[in-house]
Amino acid sequence: MRVRVDLPERGHAEASRIIARLVLAQFTEAALARADRSLFACLVLDDATDTVSADTVRGIQRLRSAHAGVVLALRTLQDVPEALHGPLLGAVGCRMAFAGLAPWDGGRFAEVWGTEWVQTRDVTNRQIIADEPLTRFLHALRRLVTGRAATAEAITVREVERQRWSASELAHGVPAGHAVLSLTRVQGEHVPPLLVDLRG
Repeated sequence: MRVRVDLPERGHAEASRIIARLVLAQFTEAALARADRSLFACLVLDDATDTVSADTVRGIQRLRSAHAGVVLALRTLQDVPEALHGPLLGAVGCRMAFAGLAPWDGGRFAEVWGTEWVQTRDVTNRQIIADEPLTRFLHALRRLVTGRAATAEAITVREVERQRWSASELAHGVPAGHAVLSLTRVQGEHVPPLLVDLRG
């Protein structure tokens, strides 16, 4: 069964927000109380501005065990009270950051997605200084023929802990028509965030 509730936001913005909060609260209670959980129950709020409260976050956390979920579309995390940013991002299993995300919102996503160990390679070239006359002559000859001094290359490989997606990458590096998506499996295992093409 599908039900669509279209709230007239233009004329009665505050009334629309109150009804959206009531629909979310009613869905949460009904999903937790239902006896038959064989089908997945889902509520999609295309504008979840001002609908998230501490009670809502607690309800969202319990929905996974009831084989239910909600999709909350927010223009920015600033639409949610500051104290609920961390709990909300921790409560939801899937997170999606679209192109054009604000840097402060990107910082919250980067914090939630955490860090990973990556290998970096640093290549250093240094000029070889010779003490022996014959070696100096050969180096001078090489410089004359190739136009470059005799150098030695040193490669340093090390493991560095970096953010999976930094706030800057999320704010400025996600191309238009793309999003960064992280999923959680039913068993609770997290999948690292991936860049997804939404254009088809």
